[in-house]
Amino acid sequence: MELIIGWLYPNLMSTYGDRGNVICLQRRCQWRNIDVSIVSLDRAAGVESFDDVDIIVGGGAQDRQQEIVMRDLKGIKAEALRTKLESGTPGVFTCGSPQLLGHYYEPALGQRIEGLGLLDLVSKHPGVEAQRCIGNVVFEITASPLAEELQTMLGEKPIVIGFENHGGRTYLGKVSSLGKVIKGYGNNGEDKTEGAFYRNAIATYAHGPLLPKNPFLADWLIQKALQKKYQTDITLTKLQDELALAARKSMLQRLEFNDFKTKV
Repeated sequence: MELIIGWLYPNLMSTYGDRGNVICLQRRCQWRNIDVSIVSLDRAAGVESFDDVDIIVGGGAQDRQQEIVMRDLKGIKAEALRTKLESGTPGVFTCGSPQLLGHYYEPALGQRIEGLGLLDLVSKHPGVEAQRCIGNVVFEITASPLAEELQTMLGEKPIVIGFENHGGRTYLGKVSSLGKVIKGYGNNGEDKTEGAFYRNAIATYAHGPLLPKNPFLADWLIQKALQKKYQTDITLTKLQDELALAARKSMLQRLEFNDFKTKV
């Protein structure tokens, strides 16, 4: 078996160590003897580069970089990305990239940046004097069917750990939130929602990076990608995640979250 990971604009949208998510997916495939290759979906890539991608990864960027990306990610490229996500291609979009999937992002300075409109959400920066949303974040995944599938995988409610650092505030329309904030700010620091979930696309402000801290999300993405590509049920080989488990347990204890059990 083999998978192709499409990495959106790696030179422009990897501000917060988001390449760690790509490395995590790559390694967890390789440890299971799944061949994996990485394709840069950047300004030099043609629209045909999207065709064979099995997982899409998007990271964070500063406002200027987001403008550059959105100027390039229009027309046939935007439609290619839309088609992939609408068809159920799994993806993980962290930090700034979920803003690009919404209707628009209004920066603190400058003009509104129009998004793809794939997710029914908008993002606004409240102004240069506003406090940024910075710190560790913990949230429970509640989006269906993702929450149920992860609970079956884990045997418990899926709890995500991450780190958030964003000035913009995101407000959801008719799209499911990814989860419910336990600690931290989440989408906007007001309504306790975090991220968004659409078809098989995970959008979240949590980076840190996300997947090494929460390897069950990486495995869900890999499993979904294999099932879609090969049109058959897939059961992934269990990996030795003791170190990841210990790191998660330590972090949750530091954050005084006491409901965490023993599974990754």
